[in-house]
Amino acid sequence: MHTEKTIALLLAVLLTGAAALLGWRALQARGLSEAKPVTTKQLDDLYFGMGCFWGAEKRLRAVPGVAEVEVGYAGGDAARVGYRDVLHEEELIRAGRSHARNHVEVVRVRYDANRTEPMGILAAFWEGHDPTQVDGQGNDIGSNYRSAIYYTTPEQKVLAEQSRDVYQRALTAAGFGRITTEILPLRNYNRAEESHQDYLLKNPDGYCGLGGTGVAYTLDAAVPEAVRLNGAALARAAQLVVYEADDCPYCERFDADVLRDWKAAVPFVQTRAPLPPAGWSLAGPLLGTPTVVLFRDGAEVARKTGYGGDPKAFWRWLGAQLLTPEQQRIAFEAGTELPGTGAHLSEHRPGTYFDPVSGRPLFRSDAKFDSSCGWPSFFEPMAGALEFLPDDSHGMHRVEVRSASSGIHLGHVFDDGPPPTGKRYCINGNVLKFVPDPAAA
Repeated sequence: MHTEKTIALLLAVLLTGAAALLGWRALQARGLSEAKPVTTKQLDDLYFGMGCFWGAEKRLRAVPGVAEVEVGYAGGDAARVGYRDVLHEEELIRAGRSHARNHVEVVRVRYDANRTEPMGILAAFWEGHDPTQVDGQGNDIGSNYRSAIYYTTPEQKVLAEQSRDVYQRALTAAGFGRITTEILPLRNYNRAEESHQDYLLKNPDGYCGLGGTGVAYTLDAAVPEAVRLNGAALARAAQLVVYEADDCPYCERFDADVLRDWKAAVPFVQTRAPLPPAGWSLAGPLLGTPTVVLFRDGAEVARKTGYGGDPKAFWRWLGAQLLTPEQQRIAFEAGTELPGTGAHLSEHRPGTYFDPVSGRPLFRSDAKFDSSCGWPSFFEPMAGALEFLPDDSHGMHRVEVRSASSGIHLGHVFDDGPPPTGKRYCINGNVLKFVPDPAAA
């Protein structure tokens, strides 16, 4: 089976000698080079099948917030495949000589979930191809070109399924059929050959083979103006607005897991109107529910859409908006402040030390002692405030201490503390918020 794309690739391979040399020099003149494997840390991955991965890669690279892209093959039975293996397997399937599940040409999209709205990437995916087409896209026909989303986290699964349902309503209203996109956990991903990476950057006039339905991805916004929130009644310096919807189980779970016992310093308000508070502005349309938007001075500065049942994922997002870069290094990258430089070393007033993100209490001042180690030290935490993980980094065997509510890294615990516990909770002061008792303030 030779599609237009296959023919285009064969023509590219036939370039030899002076022509190939001139082509490479042209790439160098434009500052381009062969793509290298993705190595960036602290990023989440989503994998999209939307037909020929040459055009799909170009479209998804342009989505705001996407850090890196590469193309490959995923979702099939074989552990190791290349481009010719996928084409050969498809020939066998179409001839009735194989019942294996073939791989899909996919784009691996990398993004920082704390700073990028993945629902925006999903919206670009739905709008960028025809998800109602079965086993193919445009002129590229075969199961290796099927529409697919392969997720790597439970939250991505929830977002993908919710975005599918939102787009299905829009497609149905426009007269299109049912979405055929498979939404599955990632399986057997193989990075594609270098000749496929950044193909349309290297070959600007190359084959794309990708077209959408022309139907926009959006939530229904037919809501009376009277239900809009009053911006004058909200906290202008920092305000969270939680956008919800009727019959939204994700909203109900988020309410139970996160909002019901809210202790964080930044206030929140809930609404079912997909509109900014009066006098305030959203950065773009809402794409799903629940969506939590952080406003400062009446303007949106960040948002998080969807809830997959992991409250710590929400707290990580909120922490990325509220904490300083140094606090984020400690909280999210298990960093350590230099001894003697952190906050609260000389704090002796009675009071409580809190998680700076979730607002949950961690330690009382009467459990604090001077260990002369250079970090605030405590011999006992508040009940249920901490969780403990083994830490074998840096050639040492230690026990890491994290906040049980938000999951942020706090420090380590050692067995050389004073009575009555004999423990020394060695904590980074810069990720503690101290509130003195009223009489001590």
